[in-house]
Amino acid sequence: MTKKIRVGILGATGMVGQRFVELLENHPQFEITALAASDRSQGKTFAEACTWRLAGAMPEFVKALTVQAPHAPLDCDLVFSSLPGDIARETEGDFAAAGYPVISNSSAFRMDHDVPLLIPEINPEHLALIDTQKKSGAGQHSFIVTNPNCSTIMLALALAPLDQQFGIESVITTTMQALSGAGYPGVASLAISDNVLPFIESEEEKIEQETLKILGKLNGEMIDESPMKVSAQCHRVNVSDGHLAAVRVKLRNTASLKDVKQALASFSALPQELKLHSAPEQVIIVREEKDRPQPRLDRDAGNGMSISIGRLQPDNVFDYRFVALSHNTIRGAAGAAILNAELMIATGNLK
Repeated sequence: MTKKIRVGILGATGMVGQRFVELLENHPQFEITALAASDRSQGKTFAEACTWRLAGAMPEFVKALTVQAPHAPLDCDLVFSSLPGDIARETEGDFAAAGYPVISNSSAFRMDHDVPLLIPEINPEHLALIDTQKKSGAGQHSFIVTNPNCSTIMLALALAPLDQQFGIESVITTTMQALSGAGYPGVASLAISDNVLPFIESEEEKIEQETLKILGKLNGEMIDESPMKVSAQCHRVNVSDGHLAAVRVKLRNTASLKDVKQALASFSALPQELKLHSAPEQVIIVREEKDRPQPRLDRDAGNGMSISIGRLQPDNVFDYRFVALSHNTIRGAAGAAILNAELMIATGNLK
């Protein structure tokens, strides 16, 4: 039996940290050996420190683990980070400098020129930036690999097959994002009940900037960003899990509705070829019903790792429009980081 890689989770008691715990239970390649969180949790067992917010019971294997400070050394071989952006940069940089590979869900390093912003189905070649990063400061002993913002992952996965086959000139997206994206306790009930909040701090900028890096081309030690134009408006809605996006795209080359649908439904890439543990069999599920996808009905597709697309039709202003949906704390967060690590094992970037 192959020995499992020992992992630590930074920000283990938060919503995304709990998803990491849930998804790593019985994982064939990883075992959790260290948990780290804020001052108020340190020194307690995970069962004492963490109020479990996910469906079902807290996994037995983590209950007795002691929550530690998010500082090296930790008894693990790599760390998954779900730290808030305001503290992630210093902490993740310190772990990388201390020799720990950092697989991060945090925003702190995403746009650094030598840090891969990775979606395994789209840009696995960007992992070559690890060698560039190791030559520079914080990553000289190890490295940091990030996954994108939760809504960016959904949008980029929907755009990638269209960009590959037809080219994309411009995109407009309007997101309706679930409450779990704000963490716990998140948005006050009196603010979101009978209401929609038309502003999420920094979210629009992340979608507009990150998408261009992900869909960009590796050029030596740099990423040449995609030339497409991306415009985003983001809203918080009263849904527990599952981000929804209304998307309009203008293509560079003419494509029929049948061609567009086929490009989306048939999209498959390296994770599916390698049969990575967390990779969905079908990356994009195209729904034919006039009222799908819906968060409650479709967020768990592909164990939360597929995205669903529906209402695909020609648009009167751009070329096509559709609605996309993904599970924001699985495909959009913890599951994305785990899939990144699985790809890195398969490609020899993580041993």
